[in-house]
Amino acid sequence: MKFGSAESGSALQTNVQQQPDLANAFADPHAIHTLPVLVLHAHSSCNCRCIMCDIWKTREGKAFSVHDLEPHLDSIRRLGVRWIAFSGGEPLLNPYLPLLCSLLRKENIRLTLLTTGLLLQKCAADVAASFDDVIVSLDGPPDVHDAIRRVDGAFTLIASGIKAVREHRPDLPITARTTIQKANHRRLRETVRAAQQIHLTGISFLAADLTSTAFNRPLAWPVGRQDEIGLSLEEVHALEAELETLIAETPCGTPNAFVAENPDKLRRIPTHFRAHIGLQPPRAPMCNAPWVSAVIEVDGAVRPCFFHPPIGNLQDGTLESVLNSQQARNFRENLVIQDNPICRSCVCSLHYRL
Repeated sequence: MKFGSAESGSALQTNVQQQPDLANAFADPHAIHTLPVLVLHAHSSCNCRCIMCDIWKTREGKAFSVHDLEPHLDSIRRLGVRWIAFSGGEPLLNPYLPLLCSLLRKENIRLTLLTTGLLLQKCAADVAASFDDVIVSLDGPPDVHDAIRRVDGAFTLIASGIKAVREHRPDLPITARTTIQKANHRRLRETVRAAQQIHLTGISFLAADLTSTAFNRPLAWPVGRQDEIGLSLEEVHALEAELETLIAETPCGTPNAFVAENPDKLRRIPTHFRAHIGLQPPRAPMCNAPWVSAVIEVDGAVRPCFFHPPIGNLQDGTLESVLNSQQARNFRENLVIQDNPICRSCVCSLHYRL
């Protein structure tokens, strides 16, 4: 069945008729009929101990399996999912990952791997065969990266892993994502050069999340912990100077540029830290994530994005029925991005054009 075809439309109508809750949702303007993007947490644990994340503290070691995915394949087809990003925890800890990817590749869905990179060498053949692109977390040049990740030799493992994957598939795009924080804000240009030296395809930047309950935080961080990761006013000035020099020295945001963000987006990163220390009001980014995407956690919890609370669980129904439950529709109906405190503190956004 092709997405957007008459067959898929007919299947959706049949499904609606068979499920009264979906029938009610189908006429609701806040119902979701198309979901281009899906983030799937493949494993609950992580093989790093990053200073800005608490996922590594979990001891459960849960993996999302083929058995967990199969009941929702029909929903994925009807919703027209085009792109799935495997996140976590560390997805490569999941022994079922190649099988999950094999099932989804049959649906012509773009697959992205978000990874620490520590297992790329060990899993090189599977990564090369399974994914359309890879995004590696890179927090600085070797000494900075290893200190933030709290894993000796982490940078070297990433470099050897990239080389191993490229031996199987030289043209696979492998980019870096850098989380800007106290430990690396003065060394962004070095981070770019380090990424180039290990032959990454490109790099992108975002500010560290300081206030949400995402990333396995049962409660928001206390002020002291936030200050360990966030920037002081002096450090904000240093970040601004570092970004201006980076912009002057490196093409940013243009076609084929190594740095993904354009200068305006880079200059907005310090405003997050300025707002955090009370120098300006927080401002929500442009975002439509809750209407075009969803995040599925290993235990089946479904979130409208990384940061908002769950709107349901796959243990209670199909992905389609969870997304269009009364709770989920009420959430979207009442969500005003520009006024919502979670959105106003968001460091990451999705603005997907259907």
